[in-house]
Amino acid sequence: MADNLRYFIINKPYKVLSQYTNEIGNKGLGSIFRIPKGIYAVGRLDLDSEGLLILTNDKKLNNFLLNPENEHKRTYHVEVEGTPSTAVLNVLSEGISITIDGKLYRTKKAEVRILKDYDFPERSPAVNRIKHPETSWIEVILTEGKNRQVRKMTAKVGHPTLRLIRVGIESLALHPLMPGQIVMISKKVLYKKLKL
Repeated sequence: MADNLRYFIINKPYKVLSQYTNEIGNKGLGSIFRIPKGIYAVGRLDLDSEGLLILTNDKKLNNFLLNPENEHKRTYHVEVEGTPSTAVLNVLSEGISITIDGKLYRTKKAEVRILKDYDFPERSPAVNRIKHPETSWIEVILTEGKNRQVRKMTAKVGHPTLRLIRVGIESLALHPLMPGQIVMISKKVLYKKLKL
C-alpha cells in the first residue's frame, strides 16, 4: 500500500466544497480537479473559504493532521471589515471566548498581525466594496482548527471576516498556486514541510 500513496496540494476556490462530489447548489472539488479514485481532502475549508488543502490516500497523515493533540501551525490571511487596533490584535492573540457546538470555548494563543504587503487576485464574485468600503488584511496563525474559528474570532472583536485564505500548514505554502490549481507532491517533501 505504501507504494500507492499519493499526495496533492490544491488552492481551493471560493464557493467550492472540500469534497469530491457536488451537493445541491454547490460544486465539489471533482467539478474543477481530476482526482484519482480513493484520494480525499485532509480536513476541510468552509464553502466560503479559500486556499491550501491537502489531498491524499495516506490514512496515517490524515489521522495525524486531524488529531487535536498534534498541534501544527495553520496560517490564514484574512480580509476583515475595518482596521483592527493593536489592542484588538492582542485580544485575538491571547485567546478569546467563542461558541463551539453551543458551548463557550476559549481559543488557544495565536499569532496575529496586520498584513501590510499582500497580493491576492480578486475572488469571483468579489467582496462588495460598496457595502464594505474600509477593509484590511490580517495574518492569523493557529495551532488548532475549530469549526469556523477564525470567522468567529474576528466577529467577536467587531471586525467580521469578508475573505479567508489558508496560505500555509507548518512550512507547506500555498504560493504560487492560483485558485483552482493542483500539484502533485512527494511524500518526502510533504512530510518534511509538515515536520513529520
